[in-house]
Amino acid sequence: MELRDELTSELLHFYNGFASWESSVIRSSDLTVSEAHAIEVLGQHEQMNMKNLARKLGVTTGTVTVTVDRLEKKEYARRGSTREDRRVYLISLTERGQQAFAEHHQYHLRLTEHLLASLPEDEAAQLLKILQKINGEGF
Repeated sequence: MELRDELTSELLHFYNGFASWESSVIRSSDLTVSEAHAIEVLGQHEQMNMKNLARKLGVTTGTVTVTVDRLEKKEYARRGSTREDRRVYLISLTERGQQAFAEHHQYHLRLTEHLLASLPEDEAAQLLKILQKINGEGF
């Protein structure tokens, strides 16, 4: 099998396993996958405007608006306008949203620990560098 085909197969296998794991974690809450991803980003950055949140999530501002509307309705997030420009909304997590972030983030940390357990330290460092390079390039 060619390297490209093997890598494609392994990436798909990893993606499917990760997606299945994440779906099982999220099923235990009232959140959708897109809402949980938005909470994860907001939890890491405290507050963001819609444009930056959409960029971090890799979706359109229209898509993120729908997600934020649902998060507000479920009381996980809130919008606040800035003094400089009342047309710009900063999105932040409510206390309920911060609790959901902390819980979901712990699941991610445990998954990372599980993955790291199968790699020696030098390979884990190499994986980090490769992922940073790929993520820096964007796709």
